[in-house]
Amino acid sequence: MSVARALAGRIAELARALDGRAVRLMEVCGSHTMAIARHGIRDMLPGNVRLLSGPGCPVCVTEPGYVDAALALARRGVGIATFGDMLRVPGSDGSLASARAEGAVVRAVYSPARALELAAAEPDRPWVMLAVGFETTAAPLAALALEIRRRGVGNLALLCAPKRVPPALDALVADPELAVDGFLCPAHVSAIIGARAYEPYARDHGRPCVVASFEPLDVLHGLAGLLEQIVAGEARVDNRYARVVRPEGNPAARRVMAEVFEAADARWRGLGTLPRSGLRLRESFADLDAERVHGVAVQPGREPPGCRCGEVLAGRTEPEDCPLFDRTCTPAHPVGPCMVSSEGSCAAAWKYRGSQGRKS
Repeated sequence: MSVARALAGRIAELARALDGRAVRLMEVCGSHTMAIARHGIRDMLPGNVRLLSGPGCPVCVTEPGYVDAALALARRGVGIATFGDMLRVPGSDGSLASARAEGAVVRAVYSPARALELAAAEPDRPWVMLAVGFETTAAPLAALALEIRRRGVGNLALLCAPKRVPPALDALVADPELAVDGFLCPAHVSAIIGARAYEPYARDHGRPCVVASFEPLDVLHGLAGLLEQIVAGEARVDNRYARVVRPEGNPAARRVMAEVFEAADARWRGLGTLPRSGLRLRESFADLDAERVHGVAVQPGREPPGCRCGEVLAGRTEPEDCPLFDRTCTPAHPVGPCMVSSEGSCAAAWKYRGSQGRKS
């Protein structure tokens, strides 16, 4: 494609202008990671421009202890509604897929609203929606809580583990070993929280930020935008997805989230416990909190032995450097969540190895 070649040429020109300086750019979103692998974008980049994958897969950053709590509920007869990517994520001892094979009631849903239909169809069974995701998913999960309250549904609760992207960026910019020079910011999350959410990283930390969509040309535009700032010695927020992302984000979605959720400390695989990086139900919605309703607690779980998914999510290593990659860990038999999720770095590296550079 002529446009792609022109963008690749522009990136090469900017890389030469760095006079040999090596730069490290991080794509924060798992959808970017998959698009970059699918279209061979890493192989199009000059040698002094390195792309790192960040903690942008919500399934991957969810710790095994959360899965353990969901398994405990499923094994006592509670119906579990979950997004499909969570089915094979390993807990300390098994997965929701293995529990379903053993007879547990576990249903994959495409929308939180489907959980309402499941609960209505079986009013004598308690149901729990696994509330996992970033701000993009937190908004419809909050809407689900409001609809449960409006309808007076008494057999549906939420097991909450939504995550907030900005506190993860706080942890990444504070890591001196990681030394990220700029962030390719997520598209869908940015549509909720707004492009202004990244201003502190540019203003206070000197990290250029570019919001870009997931098509290959959008990704190349975003990378060129980051390099333009670095070459010019600038650090600002460049919104290259203005057709969808506004500076203030989506006020209606943010209001719904604020009505239902409040910020709380949360554990992230690979990053540890980050202050105010999660969302929990407000006290006024305590009757929908599955931990309280069903007497379970999300505790730290055991990571799969030898799995380096946490290091991959923190940008400290590449999927291929994990000793399990393509040996005991494959998409057919995943050991860690980075190989399970459709947005996981390991799944992307495995699926598109050998096809790098095929599309441009």
